[in-house]
Formats: sequence, C-alpha cells, structure tokens
Amino acid sequence: MIGGAEPGPDGRPRCPWGLATEEYVAYHDEEWGRPVHGDDALYERLCLEAFQSGLSWLTILRRREGFRNAFAGFKIESVAAFTDEDAARLLADPGIIRNRAKIEATLANARTLAGWQPGELDTLIWSYAPEPATRPAPQTISDVPAITPESVALSKALKKRGIRFVGPTTAYALMQACGLVDDHLAQCVARGGQPPAGVSGRGTPASPWR
Repeated sequence: MIGGAEPGPDGRPRCPWGLATEEYVAYHDEEWGRPVHGDDALYERLCLEAFQSGLSWLTILRRREGFRNAFAGFKIESVAAFTDEDAARLLADPGIIRNRAKIEATLANARTLAGWQPGELDTLIWSYAPEPATRPAPQTISDVPAITPESVALSKALKKRGIRFVGPTTAYALMQACGLVDDHLAQCVARGGQPPAGVSGRGTPASPWR
C-alpha cells in the first residue's frame, strides 16, 4: 500500500516518516502521540512547533537541548522574567533558531501564561481532544490531515487568550505530538500508545507531518 506502514529496524511496521533517520525512529517510537500533560511541558511543545514553522523538523529536533538550555528548560515563570538582555542573548545563540519574531512570541507567550492559573493551559488544550471513536485509524499518510475542526477551534481559543504563533496547522501538530489524537497508521506497531519494545534513543516533541 503506497504511503502505508513500512518495516522498521526490527522488521515491524511503522509510519514511513518515522524511519527517515535514527532520531525519527526514537521520536516516533517513544514520544509522538503519547499523552503530554503539564503547563511547562505543553508550553515547550507550543514553542518548538512555532520555531519549526517553515523549517525541517529535524532541524528543531537536533537543537532540542540547545532550546532547553536557552529558554531555562521552558519553565514558564522563568521565561516570563527574561529581560531585553536575554532577548539579545537568544538572538545571538547558535544553538537555537535565531528568528526574532519567533523568539519574541516565545517570550510574550510565557508572560501571558504566567498570569494563568496552574493547570489552565493543560485544561484548555486537552478540552479540544476529539473522541477517539470519531477518528478512524489512518491507513496511509495521505489519510492524515494537516488541520481539523478541533485544531482550528484550539488555535482560535489560544489566540483569543493572547497566545501568539499558533495557527491551525501548528495547533494540530501539537495535538498529534501530545497525544490528543493518535495519527499512527493503522498497521503501525506504535499505534495505541505503547512504544515498541527493544527500540530506544533520544525522544523529541512536536510533529514531522508538515
């Protein structure tokens, strides 16, 4: 089946995008589609999805630790306290993507989220998770959407609350990465939330679909 699951390093079927590099195998098997909770963890995913816009996801994946070091582990309260000097430092940091608009959005979003109640970001994002029974398992990669009504609604809700750089496509990538939806292909060994046994490596957040 064109675009269907393909044999992985252990011979078991996987989503074809998850076989492109060793980093993708680890990410596909260990993180993508697994439920993520916690305001800081979800803030990190939001930030990395925004930084990926217009770039290869592998570029972000390979800079993940650089991003974490630069942005204080994506602790919302810490990033919200960043100064103009911190912004200048980030623009000069080769360990991240030095895009002024994306850096400014990351800092602005932290300041906005710092004013929310604990757990509020988690609750808001997960309130847009569709019922699994309404989503048949995709058979090929062409069955996987780039946006959905839920991602459009989530994007609008976040923007209304002051969150920047989160369009419907970014919102859906977040939903895929954080387990609000399971877009592993029907025959994929990782479908259903259980990482395949015997394969390990560095895990990374966000989405390679776009």
